[in-house]
Amino acid sequence: MHILVTYDVSTETPAGRRRLQKVALQCKNFGQRVQKSVFECAVDEMNYERLVRALTKIIHKEEDSLRFYRLMEPLEKYLLVFGWDKKVDFEGPLVV
Repeated sequence: MHILVTYDVSTETPAGRRRLQKVALQCKNFGQRVQKSVFECAVDEMNYERLVRALTKIIHKEEDSLRFYRLMEPLEKYLLVFGWDKKVDFEGPLVV
């Protein structure tokens, strides 16, 4: 399944800035950054649950926001991108 992870972490304190880095690092383990606080991830159900657990342990629910969206497939039919798009298609050839 393809999911979109978005987050807004309060960075008013040093602890908040550390949380922001931890959230981004966890997201990088499961997908790729498409905007500053937005990651696209291709995961199975087990890794989806693993990602949700990892991120909900990091954020502070009183200060931060975390959202998961399941993307409709096929992505080529439902996704429009304007501007630069540096994401890698891991299902296609990596070397041309």
